[in-house]
Amino acid sequence: MHLTELLAAERAAVRHNNGASSLDKPEALHVLAELLSRGTSVPAEKIEDVLREREALQSTGIGEGVAIPHGALGELDKQVAAVLTVPEGLEFESIDDGKVNILFAVISPKRASGEHLKTLARVSRLLRSKGFRERLLHAGDGAEVFNLLCAEEEANK
Repeated sequence: MHLTELLAAERAAVRHNNGASSLDKPEALHVLAELLSRGTSVPAEKIEDVLREREALQSTGIGEGVAIPHGALGELDKQVAAVLTVPEGLEFESIDDGKVNILFAVISPKRASGEHLKTLARVSRLLRSKGFRERLLHAGDGAEVFNLLCAEEEANK
């Protein structure tokens, strides 16, 4: 399964972190929950609760500007992903103490823990390339982010 099968252009977004609309970690999780809810019948508030609970255990900021917020819900029948880029970055309590620019969120059915772990590993591999991360951060909108992810995943089959 490709990551882009879990994602959709309407679940990819770019937010600039400046002025009155600046994002912090809780607001970024809220935006991701809103994006993720577009792929399910689960309310965004419930998804946000799951993402916040997971972050309370340990930050999903894995370093080099990347965070992979994730969680599981019993009422889901399939995995769903969303991506948010924040070119200016935001504080996310990352393991390297750096700001996060790319947030790739995944929610899965509770009964699919093996597939969930494989998906998280795929996300990590896809975002390993510094050049690719930089291209994502230069994307003008969510559709461009989605298209870049599709192309990169296709190139790395």
